[in-house]
Amino acid sequence: MGAAGQLRRRTRAPRAEPAGDDDVRCEACGSGDAAAELMLCDGCDRGFHIFCLRPILPRVPAGDWFCASCRSPPSSKSAAAVASPVAKKPKREYFLFCSHRDCGIRLANRGVHAEFPLVQTKIVDFFKIQRSPLPSLAASEPSELTRKRRRKPAGALVVAKKKRRRLLPFNPCEDPAQRLRQMASLATALTATGAVFSNSLTYPPGMAPRSANRAALEAGGMQVLPREDVETLGLCQRMLERGEWPPLLVVYDPVEGFTVEADRFIRDLTIITEYVGDVDYLRNREHDDGDSMMTLLSAAAPSRSLVICPDRRSNIARFINGINNHTPEGRKKQNLKCVRFDVGGECRVLLVANRDISKGERLYYDYNGSEHEYPTHHFV
Repeated sequence: MGAAGQLRRRTRAPRAEPAGDDDVRCEACGSGDAAAELMLCDGCDRGFHIFCLRPILPRVPAGDWFCASCRSPPSSKSAAAVASPVAKKPKREYFLFCSHRDCGIRLANRGVHAEFPLVQTKIVDFFKIQRSPLPSLAASEPSELTRKRRRKPAGALVVAKKKRRRLLPFNPCEDPAQRLRQMASLATALTATGAVFSNSLTYPPGMAPRSANRAALEAGGMQVLPREDVETLGLCQRMLERGEWPPLLVVYDPVEGFTVEADRFIRDLTIITEYVGDVDYLRNREHDDGDSMMTLLSAAAPSRSLVICPDRRSNIARFINGINNHTPEGRKKQNLKCVRFDVGGECRVLLVANRDISKGERLYYDYNGSEHEYPTHHFV
């Protein structure tokens, strides 16, 4: 398996293969398919697909490998559970796979995810927000999105054509105190994971240069983000710079780790966030078990393929969890789509609502969309 195929498991469903004769099944998804990528823990002999682990493993390790339970310091209760097969209980919702579960468990054990202080000056400094009053930017700049929606003069010839659905900007909460709580929740998660806030792709020395990010290199081509949607994306970025925050809360779950939920109703096709981080060549990350790497450019020449690595610099996208979409239950929970666009000749990754999302609903997007569907006609 080449380097490109190894790390793109995040966005590709595994091909079905017959289950093994020994009936070994993955503890995460419950399936015995893809036997070549199903490995056993050397501590408890339970099976795990390498693409069901978080972080994903690019290949089956050559030496001994231990699952998260066997790597963690065992309590008397967990030790007994490992020793006794009868004590094992299947996961209730095995279709959910959080990319940050192991990370969250380690943080919980260390007790390091203390809440970020709910102090406006500290939050403003953390996110480098423009120091000015925080009016609703969405309300103050309507002309930018409505400039071309003027009525046609009476008597003008109207040609019927299919109306394209446009992306929508996020709708910030009107309460400044609630926006501070939302920002503090993200600052807490970033601080706990040792990352700093960034809302754009970054190109550190020693990694891929910005000149390598060329949408024209995408195998099969990449869909261009329409001009109206580019304006909407720009509006979202300016709102963030002014402290107009998307209505999202980062919460800590003992099973899923850090995860994100809607803090108010979100409409279908709303831009949730852009997936950002350090940009590197895929070939440099072949043996990297870093958390939450995302495909940025899937080039015809594999040596030019790029990934986004959000472990050092990132935004809220890093804490939005993925779903291995193998079951109807899993597909039902998916409420975001991950789409790669050509924006001004560069590749960008957006997370967009693919249905209406209720307040309090957890956000999930699909890790297992087939690569040939990026770009895909049915997303927008």
